[in-house]
Amino acid sequence: MKNKKSSDIFADVREKHPLVHHITNYVTVNDCANITIATGAAPVMADAPEEVCEMVAVAGALVLNIGTLNKGQVESMILAGGMANDLKIPIVLDPVGAGATRFRTSTALRLLDELRITILKGNPGEIGVLAGAEASVRGVDSGGMAGDPVKIARKFAALSGITVVVSGATDIVTDGKRVLLIGNGHPLMGCISGTGCMAASVTGAFAAVTNDPVMASAAALATFGIAGEKAAAYTHAPYSFKTALFDELAALTPEDLASCAKIVMK
Repeated sequence: MKNKKSSDIFADVREKHPLVHHITNYVTVNDCANITIATGAAPVMADAPEEVCEMVAVAGALVLNIGTLNKGQVESMILAGGMANDLKIPIVLDPVGAGATRFRTSTALRLLDELRITILKGNPGEIGVLAGAEASVRGVDSGGMAGDPVKIARKFAALSGITVVVSGATDIVTDGKRVLLIGNGHPLMGCISGTGCMAASVTGAFAAVTNDPVMASAAALATFGIAGEKAAAYTHAPYSFKTALFDELAALTPEDLASCAKIVMK
């Protein structure tokens, strides 16, 4: 049943081509735009405070990524997020590097406090820091989370009212009530920069076509992971894998998702 729901959401993305507004980092901005297209959605990368409210008003979802943060970008995120909240447009927050510096951590916490975030997607270190657990982040890489990540994520989601996604070898998605584990993916996905950012873009595309952020997140991660599995079947080095990842996602069908998704309820 979960795979059928996931494939239906994917089919809706391919049919409706939702616009996904990104305020994201300059390291992976082109990859995020192209992975959004490969998913079946349309990307726009606009972070000028003079236009973000107009842009998000015509979007299906807003993706906020703090990977290359500056004060002006924070202002734009608050403006765009406020408009998205007013219009009930889902917001995906990727708190890249939260826990590495005070600026990143305080910005992530501010966004969580001032905006109604729909989906918070991060690695174990980032989510652990924001949840108040013992965790560490080195640069933008996770240093890990002490304790049971499922319990920590579930409690954080229940208290915040946000769908929390913890990325990893097995991804965790929870709204505090439901917990879904996603087993798709391949180790080569961790050998190139930007796969976490790209996963947030795919999640934004899926969130744009359904009012169920838990299933949107699980379906998006399974879809992205299956593309990674297919790409890794015939590539063995990071850059050939990266090219194949885009190709396989573009070629993926809802039927592939229905048959290959590894989504289980805990």
